[in-house]
Amino acid sequence: MTGVGVEGELRILRADSPQWDDARRGWNLAVDQRPEAVVLAESADDVLGAVQYAVQTGLRVAVQGTGHGLSSLGSLAGTLLLRTGPMHGVQIDAARRVARVEAGTLWLEVVQAAAEHGLAPLSGSAPDVGVVGYTLGGGLSFLGRRHGLAAHALIAAEVVTADGRLVRADEDSNSELLWALRGGGGSFGAVTALEVQLFPVAEVYAGILWFPFERASEVLNAWAELTRGELPEELTTIGRLLQLPPLEEIPEPVRGKSFVIVEAIHCGEPAAANELLEPLRALEPVMDTLRPTPMTELGGLHMDPEHPVPVVGDGLMLESLPAEAVDELVRVAGPDSGSPLLTVEVRHLDGALGRPRPEHAALASVEAGYALYAAGIAATPELGTACEAHLHAVQGALAPWTATHIVMNFAETRRDPATFWGAEAYQRLGRLKREFDPGDLFRANHPVLTDGGAAS
Repeated sequence: MTGVGVEGELRILRADSPQWDDARRGWNLAVDQRPEAVVLAESADDVLGAVQYAVQTGLRVAVQGTGHGLSSLGSLAGTLLLRTGPMHGVQIDAARRVARVEAGTLWLEVVQAAAEHGLAPLSGSAPDVGVVGYTLGGGLSFLGRRHGLAAHALIAAEVVTADGRLVRADEDSNSELLWALRGGGGSFGAVTALEVQLFPVAEVYAGILWFPFERASEVLNAWAELTRGELPEELTTIGRLLQLPPLEEIPEPVRGKSFVIVEAIHCGEPAAANELLEPLRALEPVMDTLRPTPMTELGGLHMDPEHPVPVVGDGLMLESLPAEAVDELVRVAGPDSGSPLLTVEVRHLDGALGRPRPEHAALASVEAGYALYAAGIAATPELGTACEAHLHAVQGALAPWTATHIVMNFAETRRDPATFWGAEAYQRLGRLKREFDPGDLFRANHPVLTDGGAAS
C-alpha cells in the first residue's frame, strides 16, 4: 500500500503521500526522520487505532507531539511515527487548580487558559513545547525552585497501552503507571491526555540584565557567586552567553550582536527581587528589562526560536559552579573562544527541585545545583560540525563538575539510563516496562528497557 492508506477511519501516510515530508518532520530540522509510516492522530480513538495497526503489522511506535528532543531517538526503520500534534484542547478546573490537556497541546495554550483564572502551570521556557513530552521528561520550569518538577505536578494520565487498551492512571487506578510517567519518559504507552496541577501565580517580576560580551568572566562570576548564597526559592536566575544571529525577527537593538546576560524570574514582590539582584545591577548593565510580567508574556523571556530550526545542542548537570568552572566555561565559549554556539546557558536549580520524592515519581528530584544547555544553529553541514565540536569542548571543560544524573529534557544525545534515574528507580521502571509493554512496542527518546540494561 502506498500514499495514504485508510484502515477503517485511520489515515496512514507513506513516503509517496503529498503530506509525507511535513508529517514526518520534527521541530529540529537537522534530524531527518524516516519512519515506515506516519499517523496524524486527531483523537484518542486515532491513537488507539494506530497502536493496534502497528501491532498487527509488526511495526514499533514512536509518539511525538511537537518533535522536540528527537535527536536521541535514532533510526525509525520499522517504526510507525504517531504524531499527536493535531490533538489540542485545554479544560481548566479552577476550583481544583487542575488543567486537563490533550496530547498535542502546547504550553502556551495552557498558560493562556490558566491565566484567565489567575493560575499558572509549571511550563517550560519555550511556549511552543508540548505539554506531554516535557512533563514525562521531568520538566524544569521557571517556577521550579518554588514548586518543584513539572513531573511531580502530574495528577493523572490517559494512556493507550501496548495491549490496545485506553487506561487512566491516577492515584486510585494504575498508580504504578502514573509513578513511571512522572519523569520516566515515553516508554510505557501513548499518552492521549494529562491532568496537571496549577498554581496561584498570575504575574512574576522578570526580565534580563544585558552586558557586553567581553565582560563575560566578570558578570558570570558575579552571578555564580550570587547563586552560591542563600537565595529564596521564589528567585530563579540563568547566566547565559548569547550570540544572536542577524535575523529580522530579532529586535534591532540586539540583532547580530553578542552579550552575556542574566535572566531573572521572581514570583514575589519586586522590591524583594531588586534587593537580591543589587550586586548584579551594580555592574551597570547596558539594558535592564526587569518588570512585572504577566504569565502569558513570560514565554518570550528566554528568546527561544518560535518555529522549527536546524539545531545542534545538548546539556548536562553540574554539581556545583565554583569560580574555576566559570573560568573554564568562558574560556571555551566566551569572547575569545571563536565558538559558533548561539547560546550557552546555566540555570540555577536547588530549592524544591532538590527535595526527593522517590515514592511519588520515577524522577524523585534533581540531584544537581545547575543545569547547562548549549546549542548552535546548523544552517549548513559545516556549521553543524563546528557547533558539535564546540559543544563537546564545553562538555569536556566542565567535566570535573558534572553531576552523575541529568534531567531527560536536557539530554539531546543517547545516554545510559543510569544518568537519568538511580538504580532502584530504574529497576522499578524496568518491571513496569515488562508489565505494560513486554514486547517493547513503544520507542522513546530515552528508553527504559525490559531487561534493565543500558540503552543502545
